[in-house]
Amino acid sequence: MKVLTMVALSGAAALVGLTVVMATTNPSRAEYEDYATQRLTNILKQDICQKTTNFLENVIKSQCEGLVDQFNPQMRDILANSTQKQNFLIFSIYTTDLRLSSLVPIYKFETVGALNNFYTYKAQQQ
Repeated sequence: MKVLTMVALSGAAALVGLTVVMATTNPSRAEYEDYATQRLTNILKQDICQKTTNFLENVIKSQCEGLVDQFNPQMRDILANSTQKQNFLIFSIYTTDLRLSSLVPIYKFETVGALNNFYTYKAQQQ
């Protein structure tokens, strides 16, 4: 009986310890905004800047990456206003519905933040 009690107490202590570690390393909203801004910058440069087809778009393409970089500070504000956070103490779920303009497709991102990291499990163009 003592062994079973010790195993149960050890398991409970480990679970409490893991919960404390996860709660203290749950990333903040500001950290998510940094992550999302970087991720969106990469998506815009790859999907919008690199996948142009007609002549006018090819002319714009040569300036596209520079324009994305210049737009970076405003992008963070847009992300902040279009993101909802659900905090579950040991992790958070961020849902971003991003509408930049009529020229850029609408994107929806769903991201989990835990242990000082982010994992985007849903990123779709709508």
